Amino acid sequence: MTVTVLPIFETDFKPEKALAKVMNDRLKRAATELQDVHLKTLSGRGFSSDDLVIYLSYNPKFKIRFRIVNDVPADIEYHVAELCGRLGYILWKANAIGVSQEKG
Repeated sequence: MTVTVLPIFETDFKPEKALAKVMNDRLKRAATELQDVHLKTLSGRGFSSDDLVIYLSYNPKFKIRFRIVNDVPADIEYHVAELCGRLGYILWKANAIGVSQEKG
């Protein structure tokens, strides 16, 4: 399995320029750490053609949110949700037309 975690810098809000740089740097570090440290055990698992793609972004309250953007088995989805929850990340919910919505 190939694991890819991508930081998404576009948000529903526009922070100040200096704050945006700090937030973007933090999001890059979080994405790299999630991919290379926390989800490393999933690399090589399953078929080589399997992919796990996760987006990380901020919600308007500056909390990191995550979303799995491709179809993965339920056990992988549960593992990622549990791990991200322990890291303090929240689920990035979207409605049917793809516009992000979130509570919390």
